[in-house]
Amino acid sequence: PTAVPTATPTPPLAHQPAYPGEKWIEVNLTTQQVTAWEGDKPVFHFIASTGLPQTPTVTGEYRIYWKLKATLMTGPGYYLPDVPYTMYFYRGYALHGTYWHNNFGQPMSHGCVNLETDNARKLFEWADPVVPEGENQVVATADNPGTLVVIHY
Repeated sequence: PTAVPTATPTPPLAHQPAYPGEKWIEVNLTTQQVTAWEGDKPVFHFIASTGLPQTPTVTGEYRIYWKLKATLMTGPGYYLPDVPYTMYFYRGYALHGTYWHNNFGQPMSHGCVNLETDNARKLFEWADPVVPEGENQVVATADNPGTLVVIHY
């Protein structure tokens, strides 16, 4: 008998874009990777560090609601000034740059999505809402909505 090659199925997207070119960010907690999408086309792909087992990253669909070029983050056991390129998507959970470790690909955080700072900058500049010229932060509005963030295992 002759072997017949079969096509490798493409795994389904974690999100079905609402329209062609829709910007959205996928956070894969299993692979510790972040992908920025425009519709079904990947734009950026980065390694990340998400929440530790005792402080897991939330799963679900959220929108970036507040972006800051740098901010202070504090909590039980940590005090981190000037956290760069911070994009809050749910309560105190954010995607952001990281200067205090270089152990990307492993869960390391209190629930946030840690990125290498240069990668966080690229994502920050690409994602909505747009920070107005000369400003250091922006809050999402109906006229300047936040990019969708989809977090899954």
